[in-house]
Amino acid sequence: MTLCSSFDSSEYSVPVNLSLRKPDTRTAVAMAPGKESSFRLNNLAFDTLLQIDDQVNDAPKRMEGKTCDCRCTEEEDRNKPTYCVTDVPPWYLCIILAIQHYLTAFGGIISIPLILSEGLCLQHDSLVQSRLINTIFFVSGLCTLLQVIFGVRLPILQGGTFALLTPAMVMSSMPEWKCPAWTQNASLVNTSSPVFIEVWQSRMQTLQGSIMVASLLQVLVGFSGLIGFLMRFIGPLTIAPTISLIGLSLYDSAGAKISSHWGISAMTTALIILFSQYLRHIPIPVPAYSKAKKLHTSKFYIFQIMPILLGIAVSWLVCHLLTICDVLPSDPAHYGYLARTDVKGNVVEDASWFTLPYPGQWGMPKVSLAGVFGMMAGIICSMAESVGDYHACAKLSGSPPPPKHAINRGIGVEGVGSFLAGAFGTGNGTTSFSENVAALGITKVGSRTVILLSGVFMILMGMLGKIGAIFTTIPTPVLGGMFLIMFGVITATGISNLQSTDMNSSRNIFIFGFSMFTALVIPNWILKNPDFFKTGVKLVDQVVQILLTTHMFVGGFLGCFLDNTIPGTKRERGLLALDKEHLEDSSTTLGTEEIYDLPLCITSCFSSQSWGCYVPFYPWKGNRTQYSSGDNKPQSKWNEDLPNGKGVTEDIYL
Repeated sequence: MTLCSSFDSSEYSVPVNLSLRKPDTRTAVAMAPGKESSFRLNNLAFDTLLQIDDQVNDAPKRMEGKTCDCRCTEEEDRNKPTYCVTDVPPWYLCIILAIQHYLTAFGGIISIPLILSEGLCLQHDSLVQSRLINTIFFVSGLCTLLQVIFGVRLPILQGGTFALLTPAMVMSSMPEWKCPAWTQNASLVNTSSPVFIEVWQSRMQTLQGSIMVASLLQVLVGFSGLIGFLMRFIGPLTIAPTISLIGLSLYDSAGAKISSHWGISAMTTALIILFSQYLRHIPIPVPAYSKAKKLHTSKFYIFQIMPILLGIAVSWLVCHLLTICDVLPSDPAHYGYLARTDVKGNVVEDASWFTLPYPGQWGMPKVSLAGVFGMMAGIICSMAESVGDYHACAKLSGSPPPPKHAINRGIGVEGVGSFLAGAFGTGNGTTSFSENVAALGITKVGSRTVILLSGVFMILMGMLGKIGAIFTTIPTPVLGGMFLIMFGVITATGISNLQSTDMNSSRNIFIFGFSMFTALVIPNWILKNPDFFKTGVKLVDQVVQILLTTHMFVGGFLGCFLDNTIPGTKRERGLLALDKEHLEDSSTTLGTEEIYDLPLCITSCFSSQSWGCYVPFYPWKGNRTQYSSGDNKPQSKWNEDLPNGKGVTEDIYL
């Protein structure tokens, strides 16, 4: 299934498509008797889309249209979530689904500090790597709580972003920040040496300061309401090359890890493909208990929930067995040594059981103007992705399209999250996780209580030092096999944004092709000729070099400029489909915009204040659009509409 999150082009003209396959629906939600006709009559926007183009229709055609309309309404009803945003599932279901969301985000979150450690000269300091992993999980959980409680108020998970990883790697490749040659040799690295600590901490402090300053742009754009204005100029032909180039620019990092042992990497890739594509619809029977069915077996779709984790675990186990049997070489100079599981020494034993990340744990952040501009490019890309994720999340959770104040607040809180991530020292920012938005469509559970609990789990995992240390012992070729899948999916996700555009148009083909190819050529040439562009002002040289060697900035800038200057119709540019999709989203919701109100009675306390209408992120009552379901009820469970009236907690599709 292709989810195209879209909205009013006059305010937020940017679609972000998540290319997903629709799973077999294991839970059907039936409509109550007599509700079918009332639901259809209230779905005015949906009825309008189903009208026959010819205005003069005879009676048989009208009857045929009504029959089709009813069938479509029934299909929509089956796709509605079992639990909506404000519902609270049973405690055991909350725990299971919260763990599922945590595992879904696991691969994307853990890969960021492992890649970043190379640019920070930390390849041979596993203990600091484990602390980076703990920190990013802790901050991701904290930012998830902030987003769900005070931000957009949708069940959307927060985590690290590859949009900021790319400029960070570009910074580390600059002559001023390149790692000394001796840090690449494990035999020469003394992790407790003040010289080594100064080498990596100085780079981390610069990275922290750059992220913190750049995140202020996101805070300003969000809370001031400028996001709506900026999104008018960002369409599919801007988003597609920007996101695709994030994945393409990381090919070198993936290739270096894969080449450490091609066989292990190929096995990891094959296992992830097997689990995620071929076995995803095959359930595993597990024992379950309920009052109605007593002790029975239930279907558990483990391959669909955690394919990456399973692929890593199996390959990890194989590497461990090969290490025990001394099949893999014990000499660091020999090919295949990095596939051993004892390369990192006693990092698990040395790591503390309990750790508490805190701001400034790596020292006082420093600001680099060149780094700030590079991070700003990533921040803009992250904002565009997040706006699309909000609409996709609202659609899958049965909520009305997020109003302006919720989007403004969500982007602003993400900026605050990125500021906190920089302060805590993750070396990265935070953004909405598209993978977890997709999980809502699988489980049919859109409760934000589940995401809150998942955020709590991530905070707890970030406080367990042994957990982070265990993850650092994953063999290098296993990570390479995982990166091959992840970066390929990121690249394809960016290209999928072109679905709403007319790709038969020579205009669009030129814009996308030129943006992509130029964004690969220019950074590659500048990296090979770093001394070509010299103005005599060191600061200017650094800024220009970082921007022109950041693939996604070059591709996104060219795509945005050409798309907004070369004449083209809205249909051709992919903007016409946004209005239609917005109407569809508005007509198939289960509640009102009240779900986007601020918590703790903040909205009700200030609802009578006239100044509320001038605050871009405040849910002022005087400017509210009502969306309701066919029975005009507020957010509610649909369990009462099930044939047995007891819900689907035992047989919920995971």
